[in-house]
Amino acid sequence: MFGFGDGAPVVARASIVIDRPADDVFQFIGHNFFANYPRWSPEVKELKQISPGEVKLGTRARQVRVDQGHRSESIFGVTIFAPGQRICFEGISNPYRCDYELKSGQEEQATRVTFTFELPKLEMYMRPFEKLIRVVIQDGAERTVRNLKRLIEAETTVCADRCETDR
Repeated sequence: MFGFGDGAPVVARASIVIDRPADDVFQFIGHNFFANYPRWSPEVKELKQISPGEVKLGTRARQVRVDQGHRSESIFGVTIFAPGQRICFEGISNPYRCDYELKSGQEEQATRVTFTFELPKLEMYMRPFEKLIRVVIQDGAERTVRNLKRLIEAETTVCADRCETDR
């Protein structure tokens, strides 16, 4: 009737090329997720791994975020873990999906990272704000990939520079 609440998911997608090999990018996003996630997503105020061991399929975590002044807490898990290619997280306590897909460029020294954030549906009370929510989520997706690029390229440059001087 009004175009709201038609059941369509809210999806934001952003992509960027990072001047590093896919394995390096995945190391930062996937293997070192708990150390790095709050760095590329400063909205994360608390992050705790609640399953033992290294990050892998099935790993679970609890986070507290403050987005646009709104505090939320959720438990999420790793639903796809493909080193060098893709890692996906899905909300367990709240339905959402965060997907990081990596594709090596023609020169394998660069990687295209595509980040997708999806809310499968909006709660009834949020539906009048759907357009604004879509804009905010898209802005967040674009900020996420820019932050990843800045951090990954800077970190590996510092390491490369330091490694050069240590020799």
